[in-house]
Amino acid sequence: MATQKNNRTAKKFSLPGIILIIGLSILLCGEAYFGYQLHRDSREQEQIKEDYSMSNNITFGLFSVDQWRDKITDVVNRQVKGYRMTAEQKKALRAEVEEQLHGLITKAVAEINKPQKSIGGKLKKFAFNSFVDADDIQAQVPSFAKTIIDKVNSPASHKRLKSIATSKIDQLADQTYDSTGVAKTAVTKHLYKKYNVKNTAEFDKQINSRLAAIRTVTYNYAYAMLGCVVLALGLWWLMRKHVELQATLFVMSLLFAFVLLTVGVTVSIIEVDARIQTLNFMLLGEKVAFENQVLFFQSKSILDIVRVLIQQPKPDAIVVGVLMLLFIIILPILRLIAKGIHVLSGDTMSKNKVVRYLTFELGKWDMADVMVVGILMTYIGLNGILQSQLSNLNIKNSFLTTTTVNDTSLQPGYFIFVVYVVFETVLSFILRKITTDDAQIEDLPSAVQGDKEVG
Repeated sequence: MATQKNNRTAKKFSLPGIILIIGLSILLCGEAYFGYQLHRDSREQEQIKEDYSMSNNITFGLFSVDQWRDKITDVVNRQVKGYRMTAEQKKALRAEVEEQLHGLITKAVAEINKPQKSIGGKLKKFAFNSFVDADDIQAQVPSFAKTIIDKVNSPASHKRLKSIATSKIDQLADQTYDSTGVAKTAVTKHLYKKYNVKNTAEFDKQINSRLAAIRTVTYNYAYAMLGCVVLALGLWWLMRKHVELQATLFVMSLLFAFVLLTVGVTVSIIEVDARIQTLNFMLLGEKVAFENQVLFFQSKSILDIVRVLIQQPKPDAIVVGVLMLLFIIILPILRLIAKGIHVLSGDTMSKNKVVRYLTFELGKWDMADVMVVGILMTYIGLNGILQSQLSNLNIKNSFLTTTTVNDTSLQPGYFIFVVYVVFETVLSFILRKITTDDAQIEDLPSAVQGDKEVG
């Protein structure tokens, strides 16, 4: 085995080896560059969505007393300011006024004509019956009612009535508020300044445009990373018969795996986004609408999940976070380092118990593959629960219409992490094959080994 490694070391600076190193280095730099861009754009996307969810949070919308007050006040004020009495309403109101006037006249006549005990009362009764004809007064009621209705519908009366009504509405609105108004104003002002916009329409348009562009770019970077890894494996396949290049190929592949692992644990793996897209209902003949009310949003990478768990005040959460850090991040890194030492070191170091344990036995404690399945099952379960719960909020009738959206999805970081797990498994298989071949060569008689090496 020592002879085999020495032969590899002696030939590693041959022309094919130099060309291979240059080619793999270019691919490695490309993978690292694409990974960096993916990480940067993923963080930018997460920040933009957090800003958007903060601006459209249900606390500042559907659950805000201020929002309800403003919308209802606007509707009522528009109804008051735009109020015009129709012909039918005038007719109905006139009939009501006439009925009231007839009643008042009848009541007044009955009050006067009832038996009077005092001299003054008797004189009033006598004078009324002598000079006033009750039937004549009743006959004039329609003209009185018309005069009253015309006076009420005059522009000056309309203006006074609307002013009184709107002032009372505004007074009631000023007495109705909660604590979200100040916070909403501060958040909106900050976000408008941050994105250089002036109103909600411009803000939503810019956010949607940037998110669409970033979503396309992040997946392109992820595909580019995977392309670099596939090309590296393709070079390995082409050079598989060049035994002297196996160490170079393997060490470079370990660097590819390390980049995949780094990006896989730092880029967002899952995004949970549940919102009420629209909520409409009719009030006084006008539509009152709430749109894009974010119920919940979270976007986390594996490292973010670990950090959140460790920062929790609960001991059980801290333990889980530490275990995830150990078995999903630290142990895979140790395995990659140990494999590199095993391939590059001499015979003594490669047979070291610690190195061999880290290289071949530590895999049983590496939970990266378990994490892949766990994330997938979490996504399936969480997506199903959200879909079920949100579907119960979808309402459509003549009074109320609501539409919900579940945008929960797996992110590029998850797929990069899956590729790392698969790639690392392939490297482990190749290392065992290389180690087995070396052991078989070492067991052959010296003369046979010499002939095999020459061949």
